[in-house]
Amino acid sequence: MAPASQAPDSRAAAQPPAAANEDRAALRRGRGDSAVEQEARFGLALLRRHGWRLLLVFAGLLLPLWGFAELADEIHEREAIVFDEPLLQYAHSLARDGFDRLFVIVSQLGYLYGVVPFDVLLVVVLTLRRRFREASFAAIALAGSALLNIAAKQFFARERPSLWDSIAPEHNYSFPSGHAMGSMTLLVTLALLSWPTRWRWPVLAVMVPFVALVGFSRLYLGVHYPSDILAGWAVATAWVVAIYLIVYRGGLLRPWLHRPGA
Repeated sequence: MAPASQAPDSRAAAQPPAAANEDRAALRRGRGDSAVEQEARFGLALLRRHGWRLLLVFAGLLLPLWGFAELADEIHEREAIVFDEPLLQYAHSLARDGFDRLFVIVSQLGYLYGVVPFDVLLVVVLTLRRRFREASFAAIALAGSALLNIAAKQFFARERPSLWDSIAPEHNYSFPSGHAMGSMTLLVTLALLSWPTRWRWPVLAVMVPFVALVGFSRLYLGVHYPSDILAGWAVATAWVVAIYLIVYRGGLLRPWLHRPGA
């Protein structure tokens, strides 16, 4: 049995490595420093280690949820949203034959003929590469977003705009936009998967303009209000970030930085 003098400090032994590092940062200049100085060093060490997770929770979860809640409350109360009609009228003022063809194609790529096949391909490729955590994250995020959209449309039952006859009419409910949700879900999923790699900036360079074009195409075609698009983007972002935090243990794990199948 080891002598008492050689026994490890029970408080340090009970702490996880991250907490021990932050405590060491607080005490680095000695125990004679004031509590304020030690707290400042502790807080800075905490932010250096966990700042990106806090930013992800705030910017990727809390802010989008707040934005969606504000829009959803207006829709639930059947209140008109001040920017909806003016932005729709502006989009319609751009109408011409070339834009008609362009935005019909963009709209099709933004869901059934582009985003959905890519979603399936992404999950299949990740599975075949035995990246099971990445595949599970993508599958839950992408499929769950589609189911969430269906449920939200039925709950809010918002009729689609009828300011003019659309060249590509839709016949289900409007809020939130399925095209906006689907494309934004794919963007955030790819961004989070690629963030630890050199591909993050190419992914953003391609996906951000694509998502914006898909959203605008729905306004140009007159089948969604701007608030439908914003709500779709917001709830998709919050959903994917929430799934990421669950699958990657609150951000303690990162994509690709563990053995395949873990």
